[in-house]
Amino acid sequence: MEQQRTIKEEVSYSGIGLHTRAKSTIILKPAPPFSGVQLVRVDLPQKPVIKAEISSVTSAPRRTTLRAGNAEVHTVEHLMAALMGLGIDNLTVEVNANEIPEVDGSAAPFVEMLIKAGIQDQKEKKVRKTFTRSISISEDGASIIVIPADELKISFILDYDHPFIKTQFASFSITRAIFEKELSPARTFCMETEIEELMKQGCGKGAHYGNTVVIGENKIKNGELRFANEFVRHKILDLMGDLLLGQPFNAHILATRSGHRLNIALMQKLQKHFAEEDAPDNQTLDIEKIQEILPHRHPFLFVDKIIKIVENKTIVGIKNVTFNESFFSGHFPNKPIMPGVLIVEAMAQTAGVLMLKKWKGSGKLAYLAAIDKVKLRHPVFPGDQLRLEIEVKRIRQEAGKVAAIARVDNRIVAEAELLFSLSHA
Repeated sequence: MEQQRTIKEEVSYSGIGLHTRAKSTIILKPAPPFSGVQLVRVDLPQKPVIKAEISSVTSAPRRTTLRAGNAEVHTVEHLMAALMGLGIDNLTVEVNANEIPEVDGSAAPFVEMLIKAGIQDQKEKKVRKTFTRSISISEDGASIIVIPADELKISFILDYDHPFIKTQFASFSITRAIFEKELSPARTFCMETEIEELMKQGCGKGAHYGNTVVIGENKIKNGELRFANEFVRHKILDLMGDLLLGQPFNAHILATRSGHRLNIALMQKLQKHFAEEDAPDNQTLDIEKIQEILPHRHPFLFVDKIIKIVENKTIVGIKNVTFNESFFSGHFPNKPIMPGVLIVEAMAQTAGVLMLKKWKGSGKLAYLAAIDKVKLRHPVFPGDQLRLEIEVKRIRQEAGKVAAIARVDNRIVAEAELLFSLSHA
């Protein structure tokens, strides 16, 4: 597992805000484990603290703004993206005005500051969430889809009705090295034709050619691009900054024409999803309780315990794959591998626990009626522990359909959609 991270020493920077033109100084300080990222308005009475989390987001055009009471801090996304890209979880940000100072419109200067301060691991582990199903959100032609994956990957389609930008696409697995080299230098941008309207909205008061790429009708007005597709890379950077406001997770994020508003709406939806996943009505079942529900017995019982149940929604089971499993003697004598059909059976039995639990003692059985979209991605060996994640798609009195995923060490080894018939024996 990953360790939580903070910085070793304090580091500071002074400048002006991109939108408010406020002169400000930020001081970045180490913070203890589980404290998260906190912004402290040291210029206000009582020095109010604003937590960098989704509940602190307030509405503001063309930027991400955090608020607590009457205290707010604008344009946090580039600093937040730097923290996410470097894997920093805990940090205190002291700021003496209402906006983070902008350097060159990218996250690269913040990355340099943080590296200068030194990044250190902390003793406590980082909790990184995973998904068992896809989650999506859309608005006015823009969309974001979150797909289960074993890493954090972001793919983005930028589509502007502008002859110089047109359509751009980029896709990156988010690692520290990739972020530093490929994403952090990408700068914020705007069209020359929208400057007047943005100024009327109170945006860009501190913008200049040094911190904003200005796009004319068919060329850049100030210098050269750092990447041929710098615009879409900056959109990924902004999305990363908004992702830091939620809990760390692994997924493949596919975004199309998304901006801060939709990014924040996604994080709100994910926060609700994680809250439901962690709901206190989750239940656990040991092998004895499982046998009260399922008719299966050794050697054909392939779920050892249930670690989570949300009634009529999800269930997570565990199967410890030992060398003593009877099927290993023939599959294969010199290279024992768990048969794929038995992985599917283990997923089906876990789903059966969820479907039959409410009818325990009624004599009903869950018969596997159809299997669809089966993918056996990786072999399973003796000593592996299967995590069997089931999400209900549909459940009725006489039938049910589920999406099933089997993992080993958070890597997907198998997945399928299973259809059941529920009837009396």
